[in-house]
Amino acid sequence: MAGPGRPKAPQAVLAPQGEAFLEMLAAERGAAALTLEAYRRDLADFDGYLKAGSIAKASADDIRGYLTRLEATGMAPRTAARRLSALRQFFKFLLVEGMRADDPTAVIDAPRQGRPLPKILSEGEVTALIETARADESPEGIRLSAMLELLYASGLRVSELVALPLGTVARGERAIIVRGKGDKERMVPLGGQALQAVRDYLAIRQLFLAGGRASRWLFPSRAASGHLTRMRCGQLLKDLAVKAEVDPGKLSPHVLRHAFATHLLSHGADLRSVQQMLGHADISTTQIYTHVDVERLTQLVTTHHPLSKKR
Repeated sequence: MAGPGRPKAPQAVLAPQGEAFLEMLAAERGAAALTLEAYRRDLADFDGYLKAGSIAKASADDIRGYLTRLEATGMAPRTAARRLSALRQFFKFLLVEGMRADDPTAVIDAPRQGRPLPKILSEGEVTALIETARADESPEGIRLSAMLELLYASGLRVSELVALPLGTVARGERAIIVRGKGDKERMVPLGGQALQAVRDYLAIRQLFLAGGRASRWLFPSRAASGHLTRMRCGQLLKDLAVKAEVDPGKLSPHVLRHAFATHLLSHGADLRSVQQMLGHADISTTQIYTHVDVERLTQLVTTHHPLSKKR
């Protein structure tokens, strides 16, 4: 992110076919600005690898050579697979639009990668965080308590949390409408404790209004966006973890989203409902949380079952 007074890095210039592909993503798929920026970077990196070549005319051998170079630079297989995914979508677009007669990525295998399990917090650790936040009765503590309760009660992404409009929660309803990735809306429930934490925060929210000016955001700040930043939210949670004697390396807003999903499933929630609350387009993304719970149960059996201690 560019700092105050620092000019933003210029966008990479792509060939006309690349620009047309990005326009399609924005117009037909409603891709967010950050998503479009990521695709632009991936295509530009491949274009830079080809040097004098044309990205739209690249061959399967060109793509294999590019992936080999990524591996040689030590790039994680997951990141390389994401780069390949961007190229697959680009060349599929060219094929569908009649700009190419073939898809060179069709014969390319994705880089092999394991499926890392997400970091997770135990229910005891989340309880310690909530109780520590509640014990701080300063305006900052009350605000942090509301943020924490909202994240854990609803599984919001941090970008969704900080950009919540005031009107979303002002009515005190048990469910709120959230605008997530791809500008898609979904409904997420809020428990009684989260609602109470929000009510307590709303009573002192005016203290965070710059110069007393009104703001449409639930968590206003002096940042250029007008609301609390994702980075600042993460910093506040790290500080809270230290106070709660929870490993700060384990805690981030996204880890609370993981905890929300895993704890729901471990208490009997069905996978489809959790998928809808998280806003996952594909249920396979949600299924990773079932693997987390299986891993936890396996460790419990290995540690505590009498037969596990016998050879």
